[in-house]
Amino acid sequence: MAEDKVVITIGRQYGSGGRDVGKLLAEAMEVPCYDDELLAEASKRSGLCEELFKNHDEKPTSSFLYSLVMDTYSTGYSSAAFSDMPINHKVFLAQFNTIKKLAEEGSCVIVGRCADYALADNPNAIHVFLHADLQKRIVRIAKRRSLTDAKAKDVILKEDKKRASYYNYYTSKKWGDAAGYHLCLDTGVLGIAGTVHMIREFAMYKGKGSDWTTRCCEKCGTVCPPDATFCKKCGAEL
Repeated sequence: MAEDKVVITIGRQYGSGGRDVGKLLAEAMEVPCYDDELLAEASKRSGLCEELFKNHDEKPTSSFLYSLVMDTYSTGYSSAAFSDMPINHKVFLAQFNTIKKLAEEGSCVIVGRCADYALADNPNAIHVFLHADLQKRIVRIAKRRSLTDAKAKDVILKEDKKRASYYNYYTSKKWGDAAGYHLCLDTGVLGIAGTVHMIREFAMYKGKGSDWTTRCCEKCGTVCPPDATFCKKCGAEL
């Protein structure tokens, strides 16, 4: 692998802004971001129906009956071992293999989907977990989805529970445990741009090649040339 190749994986509590951080970070790095996009990519590479990935996306294992019924729609892999798997395991394995392939092909940002586990042995990977105070997440989700605070709280707790169950089941690790990540950040304190900046700073100090010697705008997170005085995107002074 090239020395300057880097893959950022982002685990996140629901409502902590993981999607926004991932997209802004990828834009600053000028690399692809795979969030929901990973589902289509895994479907294309595996031959499995994309709808299967959407139905199983970061959800706890489904019932045996559902797996049995949905299994009739799967195509692609031909090995006996793969054919005998429950459909939820097939979907996870296809995503797992896709994540590893994407990391081999070039720098990128991957949000969720146990990407840190898939790339645990990848020396070019940096694993991040994002969290925020529950009340701040409630405000964010209530505004984004036009919900009452009570409903937003209910959605957040349920989504976090699903993500934790999915992650813990497939990785045998604990979702959100700081020991499993290089960096844990509070987006409620840092904000989206500040979080992007911190990830960029961490990557630079981790020594990920000449690309990381560039300067990062504290206002919008954009990567600028090392000799720049003003941000090339928002014009803020560096």
